[in-house]
Amino acid sequence: MSEIDPASRERVRVREVMNSPVITGSGEETIEDIANRMADCRVGSVVIMKGHEPVGMITDGDIVSKIVAKNKKPSEVSAKEVMSGPLLTISDSQDVTDAARLMRKKNVKRLGVVDNGKLMGMISITDVVSVTPEIYAIVAEKARMMASQAMSRSVHLAGFCDSCNQWSDDLNRAEGKYLCYDCRAETVVESTGEEA
Repeated sequence: MSEIDPASRERVRVREVMNSPVITGSGEETIEDIANRMADCRVGSVVIMKGHEPVGMITDGDIVSKIVAKNKKPSEVSAKEVMSGPLLTISDSQDVTDAARLMRKKNVKRLGVVDNGKLMGMISITDVVSVTPEIYAIVAEKARMMASQAMSRSVHLAGFCDSCNQWSDDLNRAEGKYLCYDCRAETVVESTGEEA
């Protein structure tokens, strides 16, 4: 995952946090084979392929709920009997927040990541959570920049100064009055006792 500079970034894309390469298996393999692959690769899911096409996924949760909890023998059950399908996917160019919304809407913890229809990686809810501080930093920095821009846009009006009654194209509110530049400068001198 790349380091994110909040000042120059507005979004975190799925491709920046996805896990790649994808760990795959076939529907003909046993759950024992799939579980061993998960353990060897230290992953929580395996994408089940039919040729070059992803047709489903088996997660560690599937193994627990569909095999262990039902007291089935992992060496006697095929992957195609346990897999969930079809594999839900998201484009690698979409925002991480889009991935989080899709996971919440579909009630899943993992999505396949595709580029032009080709499976490139996986993104999990853990990956989304891992970049939450960076997303927060981007949002906070953007809010600071917008607040700074709003503060720098002070209102300048044209009209008569409330202090000297002279016309000015540069009236600004100070101490509850609309004052010209000279009267604002005098107010600063009076309040501080020093020349501006």
